Amino acid sequence: MEFKSGGNLVEIDLQREGSTFVYDELILHANEELWLEVNGKKHKATVTKIADVWWVHVLGHTLQYEVIEPGATGLDDDKGLTAPMPGKILEVHVKVGQSVSAGDTLVIMEAMKMEHKITAGSDGVIESIFFNPGDQVEQGTELLSLLEVQ
Repeated sequence: MEFKSGGNLVEIDLQREGSTFVYDELILHANEELWLEVNGKKHKATVTKIADVWWVHVLGHTLQYEVIEPGATGLDDDKGLTAPMPGKILEVHVKVGQSVSAGDTLVIMEAMKMEHKITAGSDGVIESIFFNPGDQVEQGTELLSLLEVQ
């Protein structure tokens, strides 16, 4: 999974075992309550989602994370952005010729009753947009193309 926190991108490879998630020496128990286990000690955590941001309260600290949705992946030419799964295009946030920065939201789609952001993987200019709001798309379908700017 990829997260944005404090303006930085953080990639975490979580291992899932039922309702438990493991990352290095951290264990997250997600049952009716949320517990973070660090060095064998469990700490109660509270999580709240506001818009696209997750706020995590644990050990007297408040952490802010934004999950970067899969789907902002290029095709072989690294210029196209594809649908991570079958779904419906809800919003297109860009126009052909528009300059975008890495991390900018380009398209929002709905799949499995959840909204997914398709974000720019690099700075560039929108070359083409292949779908409009309301259109249904299949997994792997190219949604738009981006000309990278160096």
